[in-house]
Amino acid sequence: MTSSSLAVPPVAKRIAHEVVIHERAWTDEYRWLHRKNDPEVRAYLEAENTYTEAIMAPFQPFQGALYKEMLARIKETDMGVPYRMGAWWYYARTETGKQYPIYCRKWRDLEAPEHITLDLNELAAGHEYFALGAYKISPGGNLLAFSSDVTGFREYTLRIKNLATGEMLAERIEKTRSVAWAMDNQHLFYAKEDKAKRAYRIYRHVLGGRRDRILHEESDERFSVSVTRTRSDAYLVLTTASATASEVRYLDAKRPRAPWTLIEGRSDNHEYYADHAGDSFYIVSNDQGRNFRLVVAPAAHPSKENWAELIPHRPDVMLEGVDLFARHMVLHERQGGFPLLRVQSYDSRETWRVEMPDAACSVRGAGNEEFASTVYRIEYESLVVPLSGYDCDLITRELKLLKRQEVLGGYDAGQYQSELFHAKASDGTLVPVSMVYKKQERHAGPQPALLTGYGAYGIPNDVHFSSTRLSLLDRGVIYAIAHVRGGGEYGKAWHDNGRMLKKRNSFTDFIAAAEALIAQGYTRADQLLIQGGSAGGLLVCAVANFRPELFKAVIAEVPFVDVIHTMLDDTLPLTTGEYEEWGNPHERTYFEYMRAYSPYDNLAAKPYPAMLVETSLNDSQVMYWEPAKYVARLRVMNTSKRP
Repeated sequence: MTSSSLAVPPVAKRIAHEVVIHERAWTDEYRWLHRKNDPEVRAYLEAENTYTEAIMAPFQPFQGALYKEMLARIKETDMGVPYRMGAWWYYARTETGKQYPIYCRKWRDLEAPEHITLDLNELAAGHEYFALGAYKISPGGNLLAFSSDVTGFREYTLRIKNLATGEMLAERIEKTRSVAWAMDNQHLFYAKEDKAKRAYRIYRHVLGGRRDRILHEESDERFSVSVTRTRSDAYLVLTTASATASEVRYLDAKRPRAPWTLIEGRSDNHEYYADHAGDSFYIVSNDQGRNFRLVVAPAAHPSKENWAELIPHRPDVMLEGVDLFARHMVLHERQGGFPLLRVQSYDSRETWRVEMPDAACSVRGAGNEEFASTVYRIEYESLVVPLSGYDCDLITRELKLLKRQEVLGGYDAGQYQSELFHAKASDGTLVPVSMVYKKQERHAGPQPALLTGYGAYGIPNDVHFSSTRLSLLDRGVIYAIAHVRGGGEYGKAWHDNGRMLKKRNSFTDFIAAAEALIAQGYTRADQLLIQGGSAGGLLVCAVANFRPELFKAVIAEVPFVDVIHTMLDDTLPLTTGEYEEWGNPHERTYFEYMRAYSPYDNLAAKPYPAMLVETSLNDSQVMYWEPAKYVARLRVMNTSKRP
């Protein structure tokens, strides 16, 4: 008998806690788990970890072998492709045995001596957790403003380093977000969080100063603020945005004490974002259609009456953004479910598309700091092609491969096959499903498959390469992504049809993708695993309620499963700002709709799949108690023998 068969799951006590809203009452018997600092709560969570360890104990040798196998594919000592900023070349590198990257630069020539700007391994020493936030070099190149978090709560402290001497300056500013330098190398602008982790204020800091001045405060809890400096170095830009509306202010970057100027006041359902080149602001706006258009306005008078259209709104093309340079602009668009880049010259207005090796890919700009540059740095990857760095000459249109992520052990992309098919949802919508498998492991019959999904916030769930995924593919597992509504694969309409009172479409889309994989002979229900994190965790736990018989197992990573209780509590991070994504349950219509799909509230006496549910004690976006409560109730309701 294995240790896993003897493992006994912890039993969470049940304490009646009545919840009443909209004349409806129900009991949340695990509400006590919200008490993070209660020793009894900590003891219960530790008991869950002990149980997991016992269940997984028989597989420890296999886990160890998998870890070594995955690590053997990674080139631990490696260096990123350098990019130019001012007189310096910047890059990050890694060293064998060290967990974090080392940020470096070289003066003018790549053969010059290396200067380390920030060694994250040194900063992380003594901490169980470390994350880098901002990394902003001053215009003169001698100062670095950076922020870091050692709690896991995404609570970043801003510090300043003198790169000439290596000295850390006295400044320590807590709970910061975006950061931008003025051109005088003395004034620093930053956003600061409130108690609900919303970026609500913009401050101006003077080096060595003790009292920072509040420049802007946003009182509407749906909106957050951010500050950046344009690539042209001409302006600082302050953007205030919710999920459905925004407004932009600007300031001469050489006059950090001047007042901010508003481009256009906010209005319902109007998002716009501004950048600068030459004597103009270039503005992407959805005032004439959800997928945005591009307009230009004189920098001296950029208000809406002076907007002139450059690129109209297109129903089938999402304009996601624009990168501006001295002679060209690079348009980030999305068509047919995948991203693409187009280049336009200011002089000729001629536009051409950057042709990548495969349309089913992820492609983005990276390290493009120099406004005068006529070369655009691109990062590209697909399900079978590792992350690749390219330089695109904006004049000759030549695409030059600089580096491709090395996969040790002789990776051959030709051994793997990627495919795209469409599953028909219950309302007739065609839902794209991307998949990859190893050719020699693909046979005529069904085989194990892992289906993943996300579907929220209008964030596209683009395809990516993963060297660790090869351990699945090489063992005959098919990996698939359901690009469900709620994401941004097809622009704003795709998002709109999977949020608020249409959120259920995300779930039916995912179920349709699973059924299509089975119907087309790729897999069977007893071979199908599903996985999702955060809003994707909501997705997989919701469909496990709707169709538990359709899945063998579920992996839910920090899943947003206690929808009602979280969205009723406006003291939690994100809640108020996300009323425009999920709805406000204080309004009866949204409450009833959310109550009908919230995974925690809809657990029932059913034979559920095996489930691995992961959380983090300090996660600031999905509170640990959501998955903890979900698992406690699931154990009571589950009628199957699966763990």
